[in-house]
Formats: sequence, C-alpha cells, structure tokens
Amino acid sequence: VLLQASGGGLAQPGGSLRLSCAASERTGVTTWFRQAPGKEREFVAAIRWGTGATYYADSVKGRFTISKDRAKVTAYQQMNSLKPEDTAVYYCAARLHYTLAYYDSEQYGFWGQGTLVTVSS
Repeated sequence: VLLQASGGGLAQPGGSLRLSCAASERTGVTTWFRQAPGKEREFVAAIRWGTGATYYADSVKGRFTISKDRAKVTAYQQMNSLKPEDTAVYYCAARLHYTLAYYDSEQYGFWGQGTLVTVSS
C-alpha cells in the first residue's frame, strides 16, 4: 500500500489546515501520527474504513476531525483552532486490518511521507 500525504503548511494560532492521505488501495484503518522536534512520535487520530469509527488523542479532541472518502481512497484530517504545540511533522499510516492498539505506531506497516505543519504568528 502506498500512501501520499499532503496539505501541511503554515497557519496562525487559531487557524485551520486540512491534511490528506491518499492510498493506492483500501485499508482497514488509516491513522495520523505526528512528531514534534525533540519529541517522540505520537498518535493523533484514526479512522476505520469499514465502520467509520473515529478515535482521537485527548490533545486534539474537539479541534481535529478525521474523515474518509471511499471513492477517492483518501483520508482527511481537518485541523481547526490550531495551537503552536500542534507544530510537528504529520505522518499518515495504514493497516490492512483494524487493531485495538490503533494508537501504537509499531502496529503500522504502511507509511506516507511526512508533511510539516507549523503553527506560528
């Protein structure tokens, strides 16, 4: 499975960005992780393609929305009310099947290239 991430850029605090993750084929779950400078990679949000169930890290709940377009085999992450601490390289990842440990980056074998999100005034 090939994943193509896009949509990063510069946003002001309180602003919005939308990330896209286009896949070469359907998968079971698509997840966004992020890694800030000097920090470990962390889970952001995940979506199950079969049920549409979504999962979020507490730090982004209520601000980020993950969604999918089945026809385009693309997952999106709408990021609103951005904060400077959201600054990171964002990676999309996928698994062929859902796992309860969807938040664990070690569970993913397919990764897109990172896209940089910078939140700064």
